[in-house]
Amino acid sequence: MSAIPAGGVPCRVVVCRDCCCGTGKVPGVDHAAQTERLREAAPVRVSECLDVCDQANVIVVQPSAAGRAAGARPVWLGLVNDPAATEDIVSWVREGGPGVAPLPDILDLYAFSPLAKRRAGSS
Repeated sequence: MSAIPAGGVPCRVVVCRDCCCGTGKVPGVDHAAQTERLREAAPVRVSECLDVCDQANVIVVQPSAAGRAAGARPVWLGLVNDPAATEDIVSWVREGGPGVAPLPDILDLYAFSPLAKRRAGSS
């Protein structure tokens, strides 16, 4: 069951499912089961390529209304290829996600900044 803040919009999750993420290029992951498990905790939007293929499978956790009011920004998580990592994301989202609940230390290992990667790649 989703944790929906009283009077507010809950966290939302975006999963990349295109050229690398969600495909056989990332073997050993049940991509459909991962998406459905995330849907049990929050609304999920399936996106085309988010242009960070070296981080496949990418999941972006967008803050709830309360999280945005607290100044939170979306949290990008890459290399989410283990069911335990998916469970850690589900737990964090149910606790409120960005701006409401602190990012668990274990998820800090998956967090990255897509802007930093793009700036580093541009000359």
